[in-house]
Amino acid sequence: MVFLQRSNPRKRPPPAPTAPGPPPPPSATPSAPTPAEPSVVDAAAALLADAGCTLLVPPHLPPSLPSAPTFVPRLTRALAADPAADLPARLLAGLAAFAESPTRLRQLLLPTSPRSLSLARVLLSVPALQPGLLGLLLDKLPEHFDDDALDGVPLQDDVGRLIVAQFRWLDFLVDADTFVTKLVEVLSVAPPRLKKEIIGSIPEIVGDQSHAAVVSALEKLLQEDSQVVVAVLDTLSNLNLDALLQEQAVTVAISCIRTIHADQMPHLLRFLLLSATPANVGRIISQIREQLKFVGVVDPRAARSKKLKGKASATSTDGAILDALRSGLRFKNMLCEAFLKELKLVDHARDHKVIDVWLIMLIYANGGALQKSAEKILKSKILQGYIRETLFHQCIHGNTEIVKDNFMSYLSVSDYLLACKEDKAREFATYLFTALFEEFSDTFSRQELVGSLITHIGSGVSYEVSSALDIMISLTSNNSEELIPIASHITGILDYLESFHEDNLRKVYEIFCQLALAAGFNTSSGGSSVANELLMVVRKQVSNPDMKYKRMGIIGALRIVSAIADANAAVNYSSSQQPNCEEALGLLNMTVNSCKFVTLPLILLYDELSALFESNVLHSAIIEWVGEHVAEFDTLFLADLEDGQLSEKYLCESIEGELWMNLDGNISPVCVNILPLVSTSQQRSQACLQILPSQFLLLTTIERSGSEGSLGGINALLGCPLHLPSTKNLDESRWGSLSALEKKTVCHSLYFAINWIRELLNAFSTQVAARVDNVSQRVRDETAVKLLKRLRNLILLEILLNTLLKIYPLSLPELRYLGNYSGSTSSSKFNTGKKIEEDNMEGPSSNKRQKGRKDKAASDKLNSDEKLKQSTILDAFKRAGVTITQETKKASSRPLPSGMTSKDVESEANNPGELGHIDLMAAPVQLDMQRFKFRTLHVNCLSLLKYSEFQDSTYPYHESEVLDFNHIIYSY
Repeated sequence: MVFLQRSNPRKRPPPAPTAPGPPPPPSATPSAPTPAEPSVVDAAAALLADAGCTLLVPPHLPPSLPSAPTFVPRLTRALAADPAADLPARLLAGLAAFAESPTRLRQLLLPTSPRSLSLARVLLSVPALQPGLLGLLLDKLPEHFDDDALDGVPLQDDVGRLIVAQFRWLDFLVDADTFVTKLVEVLSVAPPRLKKEIIGSIPEIVGDQSHAAVVSALEKLLQEDSQVVVAVLDTLSNLNLDALLQEQAVTVAISCIRTIHADQMPHLLRFLLLSATPANVGRIISQIREQLKFVGVVDPRAARSKKLKGKASATSTDGAILDALRSGLRFKNMLCEAFLKELKLVDHARDHKVIDVWLIMLIYANGGALQKSAEKILKSKILQGYIRETLFHQCIHGNTEIVKDNFMSYLSVSDYLLACKEDKAREFATYLFTALFEEFSDTFSRQELVGSLITHIGSGVSYEVSSALDIMISLTSNNSEELIPIASHITGILDYLESFHEDNLRKVYEIFCQLALAAGFNTSSGGSSVANELLMVVRKQVSNPDMKYKRMGIIGALRIVSAIADANAAVNYSSSQQPNCEEALGLLNMTVNSCKFVTLPLILLYDELSALFESNVLHSAIIEWVGEHVAEFDTLFLADLEDGQLSEKYLCESIEGELWMNLDGNISPVCVNILPLVSTSQQRSQACLQILPSQFLLLTTIERSGSEGSLGGINALLGCPLHLPSTKNLDESRWGSLSALEKKTVCHSLYFAINWIRELLNAFSTQVAARVDNVSQRVRDETAVKLLKRLRNLILLEILLNTLLKIYPLSLPELRYLGNYSGSTSSSKFNTGKKIEEDNMEGPSSNKRQKGRKDKAASDKLNSDEKLKQSTILDAFKRAGVTITQETKKASSRPLPSGMTSKDVESEANNPGELGHIDLMAAPVQLDMQRFKFRTLHVNCLSLLKYSEFQDSTYPYHESEVLDFNHIIYSY
């Protein structure tokens, strides 16, 4: 009894047989048989004939075979009828002799009819014949290895493939181990095409009991021949392996990652990802990260050129790799989670690879909770500096085709990073937006990108808006002509103008100016729609009486002037794009005329013009126009002196005045005529003196630009005196007799003097802080000495004004445009005077009633108030490390000229009705309440502190914290 082994428990229908090929010509005759052939072949033919099969037929015809269900039992019974005769061996010998002829062998292998099996395939179903016949066919297989060189040969003419086809879907294997061993031996020496055919057929040939041997054989085969990787992986995928063999197959596949050809990598990745289990997923992901390299980005320098040889194939290969990864990650969250977990463990920039970026992007595209996790991990890695721009550069640049399918994911990641609070994340987003714009030149992609940026610009989040505008400026500066076709999308920014502060307004107008210049700004010759729309918007804003819109118009007009009148425009733009300077002059004239009778817009205009000249080299016609405009400074604000004294025509009738703080003595030719301007019509004087600091700032800027940084032409203004109210008016007895208007005149005079000195310090400190070539060291030292004295003057004036405001609360005029200044002090911007009066009217009971609530509110607002408050001189000293000590005598206090002692100082703060004494070290609380209205004191003024004269003379008072009022005035 023969023991039968099932080759495969799965019942699969046999493949449809291939129809036999066309018969050979009748004249064709088979090769001559050997002398022993007739008897052996005839015996075999007789045995088959007893079962109903006719073997000996013409060579061009298939053997005559009855139906298999009847033939196989009959033949089995016939072979077993005479055991002593060993009929199976005789039949096999006859078949071997019959198959010596290639033509006869084909007769055995070809189907006997279109819907039936071949004779060999039927005989393999006979248990007594199967082992021998399998061996016979395997022995015949090497004889036809040379046929493998013929590509495209039909199956019926390819004997090697016909032999392999006989082994498929056998119902059983009598001796499976022997057969598999011999099949593997033949496989190791088979030519490539036939080898792949055999490997691909293994799942249809061997049963589960032989899988261990098959896996070991395939592993060895992979080590010898890497060309069969795809066939081996397909076979391993189709085998019904147990857990141990499956893990062995995964190990085999992982070992091929580094050596496999790039074209075969997608197949390997699919196998690994499909084979992932909770037990091995970590190892699979780790090995893919470590060993996988993309073809197109192995060399970052090669990725920069899109015309390199083989780039197209590399791109398609990388795309296939990404498709394999995408399909694997899409339906297995286990893989995504394993990768994200693996990524968290990477703690150095050098350990991150291009594959990390791509896996993040593929996981991100899946959406859901994993998208949020991918975002957070990417942001964390960027902030830690582990994932850098170079990785994204290798992914994006030169890889348009493979990034195209993931463009929206890249854009979404850029949006996420741009909305982050961290500067580093937004800087990374800036790079991504720029890289995507440069890489994708199609209209759709750029419209999507610009639309995304405009959404960020309209978000209302200050840091997000600012960063998005910076990106737009970068794009318009470097790619303005490419943006013109989609300029209509960019105009959406204009919808958000009202919500922008000054810096962002400048950026917006810079964007549109760049576009207008690229399209042609010369509106007299037709111009561009961008230029026309921009000019129309700006003109409407400038002429609008509402300060909010006028502010936009002033900033926009000057940005346009900056773009049109840039001296480098001739270099940057072609002749067809050259702007018309007359347009800039007309815009300037219109802007000045619209602000002529309104103070704050004029202050803003002068300050913006000063900043413009500091940062740009403008056309000579613009410089000449501005120079003519500021030439009226002398007649407006200065008065001539004769031997250092005022002439009678400058004496004021309402209140006596005198010259203060004359550093140049009798040689001073002019003075700053503050008191006469304050004493005249209040409306006229305030409007005139409010623009004094800003117009002086513009004057000094023009002077420096025309004199290579030197202010020698206006040096007399640094040391000239100030025409202010007489110090007699500050005497305690005299102050009480002054009218309200006169007290206001005194306070305003001191206030304008303070801000004049602040601008003096700002302007002339540039001569000391910066090394100006045409300013000698002697002039620099003299300037420094005068500046130190002016710094001391400034301290005095602020102390005086603070003391006067304590006993006479007063709202001071604004000397700088505050824009959308906000915070706790913004309410005092318009209601300072009213607020001061209300505070003074509150009695002790009110203070007690509100004490708890006010203390808490003050504590809550401390941080925001400190940010909004402008630094004082003493604050600057402290930041610079200057220590000011005041020694108070512990003995009985000496009498002061007014009769007060130092013990009265504490009560003096609660008794504001007396002028008396001032505390030099007391905080200027009254000024701090309105400090936001003062002109800003620039940080470069602190460079004065390095001069030794500062230590000796700037702050001479150290005998007592409390000093006599008159003593301070005359000491300065």
